[in-house]
Amino acid sequence: MHHASIRTANIHKAIAFYEQLGFTVCDRFTTGYTLACWMEGLNSRIELIQIPQPKPAPDAFTDEHYVGYYHLSFDLTEITPDLSNWLTNLKERFLVVARNNPDLLQPLKILLEPTQQQIGDKIYEVTFIADTDNLPLEFIRLLATLP
Repeated sequence: MHHASIRTANIHKAIAFYEQLGFTVCDRFTTGYTLACWMEGLNSRIELIQIPQPKPAPDAFTDEHYVGYYHLSFDLTEITPDLSNWLTNLKERFLVVARNNPDLLQPLKILLEPTQQQIGDKIYEVTFIADTDNLPLEFIRLLATLP
């Protein structure tokens, strides 16, 4: 996949958010009438597009009848040995930045604390957070493969 595109109400807040996750802006551009950028990090690329006069996004995480985009998932297996510690450190980074610049970034919103989940013959550690537009993001780490 080349990239995942995310429409945002405020590109500057979205950039600040994704920078805390380890993304960096690699290209800034406009898409006709609005600001956009590509960011790279966590072995992936995202595109942020600012939407003039945005409407709130539907609650894809808690609305059991929602159909459509659900979440992006980032594999942290090679990045961290422990998802709980990674999330704790991330929360602390967000708190520091939010205290110093509350207009740009808010404390991290956790949708699901780290938990184990079996998918097929694999056991994963999984957590969900919300981005600045309340879109769910999953972080997953492979723990084991069952015989």
